[in-house]
Amino acid sequence: MSDNEEGLDAAESDIDEEPTGETGAEPADDPEPVADEADDTEETAEAEEAEAEPTEAEEAAAEEEPEETPVLDEDVMPDDEADLLIPVEDYLAAGAHIGTQQKTKSMERFIHRVRTDGLYVLDVSQTDQRIRTAASFLANYDPEQILVASSRQYGRFPAEKFAEAVGARARTGRFIPGTLTNPKYDGYIEPDVVVVTDPIGDSQAVKEAITVGIPVIAMCDSNNTTSNVDLVIPTNNKGRKALSVVYWLLANETLDRRGAEPAYALDDFETDL
Repeated sequence: MSDNEEGLDAAESDIDEEPTGETGAEPADDPEPVADEADDTEETAEAEEAEAEPTEAEEAAAEEEPEETPVLDEDVMPDDEADLLIPVEDYLAAGAHIGTQQKTKSMERFIHRVRTDGLYVLDVSQTDQRIRTAASFLANYDPEQILVASSRQYGRFPAEKFAEAVGARARTGRFIPGTLTNPKYDGYIEPDVVVVTDPIGDSQAVKEAITVGIPVIAMCDSNNTTSNVDLVIPTNNKGRKALSVVYWLLANETLDRRGAEPAYALDDFETDL
């Protein structure tokens, strides 16, 4: 699963535009991808409502919904002959392509089409390419300087497995305020890059990363805004199988770019219901 891209030498189309965080913090000195362009004033009322941080009850209810049975013959990318890390059928079986019924302006370029039931279909070839780009970027950092955060129930186990595989640190469940910004807090850490499962559920981690100038890699669904994200991986970030597949591929690709032998199977990243 090797790729010729090295770090930020990725194609210009893979790099997102410079983020404009709430604090206006400058990005870190390390080479990093630039953020996605998102004009909050152009977001529709529907998108803004979707981007509001859910309550614990709402998130629990959403995660209790049964996963949709994927349709394996769906049209999910422009080029049927694209060279992917895994067969397109495996992405489909995991439901990585299934978006929400909302889309934001900043995620439009990652959407392939809309289904008759109103769900947006993410372009699987872009998901695949962004996993490669993110892996090349992460391979430039010392493993212990990578932090992965996931508050979503279905993202916690694969995020922790990703951290174990690449030697990163993990903060799953509720992200304690001050983890990245308060040196007096016992759990304070100073990573060089942060990976999050969802910019909405992991908004505290994203906010603190932007405050201190740490680049953010985020798995983003069709309803996410990306103004505070440096590198987007477009995917279903709510499904158990989808998150397992993306974290598994990201871990193995990162190891491959370090020159290490990827030794993890998808089963290692799947959590039981």
